[in-house]
Amino acid sequence: MGIIIKPIVTEKMTKLGEKLNRYGFRVQKDANKIEIKQAVEAFYNVTVTEVNTMIVAPKQKSRFTKSGVINGKTTAYKKAIVTVKEGEQIDFYSNI
Repeated sequence: MGIIIKPIVTEKMTKLGEKLNRYGFRVQKDANKIEIKQAVEAFYNVTVTEVNTMIVAPKQKSRFTKSGVINGKTTAYKKAIVTVKEGEQIDFYSNI
C-alpha cells in the first residue's frame, strides 16, 4: 500500500460511490495515474476505468491563545478520484 495512503470517507465521496461508482483516495504526491490505477486494482480486486487526480491546496488556520495569535496551515496533498467498472464496488468497511 505504498502509493495509496488512505481512502477518503466523507458524505460527498460516499454519495459518489453509491451513485457513480467513484471512490476517493489520498495518494503520494509523486504518483501518476497509471500507478494509482494499478495500486487500486491490486489492493481492492476491481477494474478501474478512469482516474482523475488533483492537488488539494493547504488551508490557512489561526487560533487565539494567551500569548497571541498563532498562524499556520494544513499540509497540501494529492487526491485521486477513481471510477470503477459498472457492477463492481469497493467496500471500505469490510475489515472492521
